[in-house]
Amino acid sequence: ERSARLRRWYELMMENKEELARIITAENGKPLKEAQGEIVYSASFLEWFAEEARRIYGDVIPASAKDRRVLVLKQPVGVAAIITPWNFPSAMITRKVGAALAAGCTVVVKPAEDTPLSALALGELANQAGIPAGVYNVVPCSRQQTAAVGEVLCTDPLVSKISFTGSTATGKILLKHAAGTVKRVSMELGGHAPFIVFDSANVDRAVAGALASKYRNSGQTCVCTNRFLVQKGIHDEFVEKFAKAIEKELHVGNGFDAKTTQGPLINEKAVEKVEKHIKDAVSQGASIVTGGKRHSLGKNFFEPTLLKNVTTKMLCTQEETFGPLAPVIRFDTEAEAVAIANAANVGLAGYFYSQDPAQIWRVAEQLEVGMVGVNEGIISSVECPFGGVKESGLGREGSKYGIDEYLEIKYVCLGGL
Repeated sequence: ERSARLRRWYELMMENKEELARIITAENGKPLKEAQGEIVYSASFLEWFAEEARRIYGDVIPASAKDRRVLVLKQPVGVAAIITPWNFPSAMITRKVGAALAAGCTVVVKPAEDTPLSALALGELANQAGIPAGVYNVVPCSRQQTAAVGEVLCTDPLVSKISFTGSTATGKILLKHAAGTVKRVSMELGGHAPFIVFDSANVDRAVAGALASKYRNSGQTCVCTNRFLVQKGIHDEFVEKFAKAIEKELHVGNGFDAKTTQGPLINEKAVEKVEKHIKDAVSQGASIVTGGKRHSLGKNFFEPTLLKNVTTKMLCTQEETFGPLAPVIRFDTEAEAVAIANAANVGLAGYFYSQDPAQIWRVAEQLEVGMVGVNEGIISSVECPFGGVKESGLGREGSKYGIDEYLEIKYVCLGGL
């Protein structure tokens, strides 16, 4: 029954794809084509978990005593509180809620204060899909109330599970709150993704991957590249081609304009952080190759920016920018690149380009991240486990592993046989 309702919810999302995409663009400025892509991605989690709902298998374990039988059951954890960000206001909900409902949990969703309408639109379609009242609940709130609502969700003993996507700093606060009642937690937190281009790489493919990985949603995704590490042998060629691609292929504008690839940043604070990172880098010797300032369209629009002569001492290589800024660091050896990449206290995604098979194995295994793109700049997909290591979080979403986050394992020993 859960499978059938989730499947119907997926179908309704696909039938209403255009309307749902327009809500996203209106809420966070994402270009309409990207918003349409998000809705298809978002709906795919409902389809995936509709299918996984029928595959929650237990076990029968051979017992050590003849008069016993040993069983393992999987049962829903209970009420799950879902706290989601503004940058993917639909997909971050379905990736969690699809798994929770498939497992048999009910959910309370607290969407980001910037993007509540996408969550409410999903609720309307859930009703139409026949999901019973009280199963999918949405609690929108103002920015002023966010901390208080988050604390209630994390401390109320009726809530058994917290799933959060957002910053590492906020995740740590929620973890402290959840500890009081020892709740199950899933945390998908901030990243600081390295993008390494080795001398053996196909430079044109690396540039295409860099463009896709850095500037999607104007650089406002947790798996966006934040640091480009380019080996000295191809450094100048890569920077030159990357700059040309930025100037030719990226268009800043209103998200509803068909040719727009770069919408506005979410708010003034986000723009100020990009400006701060650029000013800091230039003051320490970095050069602006292209971009570097606010766009003439308005205060929340920023030019796609490329910096060279960047060092690891600069702010933009020490913290996540979450904006359209690409800083390039030149390196000499593979060991140096891996060391720089792994110096961060977070590890969500990492990317590298190489055509040396031995190097591919070495670097893929050595990078301290939860997800690695090898010769590929876009890695998210419903079939694959999404999540990070170190301070980038706990648990995995999507894939065959995602439903386990919402299930308890119960061991049953049947004796006296």
